[in-house]
Amino acid sequence: MQDTFEDPAIPESKPKLSPLTVAIAALAIVVVLLSLWFLFVPLQSRKTSAPQETGQAKMTPAEQEYAKNIEVANLAMSRAENFLHQEVTTLTGEIHNAGTDSVSLLSLTTEFSDDMHQIVLRETRRVIQTPRPALAPGERRTFEISFEHIPISWNMQAPAVTVSQLQLAAKKQ
Repeated sequence: MQDTFEDPAIPESKPKLSPLTVAIAALAIVVVLLSLWFLFVPLQSRKTSAPQETGQAKMTPAEQEYAKNIEVANLAMSRAENFLHQEVTTLTGEIHNAGTDSVSLLSLTTEFSDDMHQIVLRETRRVIQTPRPALAPGERRTFEISFEHIPISWNMQAPAVTVSQLQLAAKKQ
């Protein structure tokens, strides 16, 4: 039996999609695909040889040997809130050049550990670089490194600090 409101002479027609609807749907699909790509493709494969903050280069054997003469001492940590109301952890310390050559560039690697002595954060920062003067033999100099995001699994102990890059100043003849 036929419904009283249907007109048998008019065939049913499908609603047409407007170009705007098609464009919005295509844009939504592209956004979803890009989001999935950023989520699942490893970060390392997306990097295009971007230099690290320190632009770290290999040390020569002489520089590796000389790194033993750099002493890191008097480490102290403090926490403060920045103007964006984020907590910033600051590591201050002193470097001492116990060798006989001047150091024109020095990078330190800082490693924060958890309670199981696993590294939860490793960052390398330059503490001496041009245009600052080189660290002369026997000289002591203070440094300060700020960290904005230290994982909550950090064991609240002082981090391990090691020399990761060193460049000796050219000797005057």
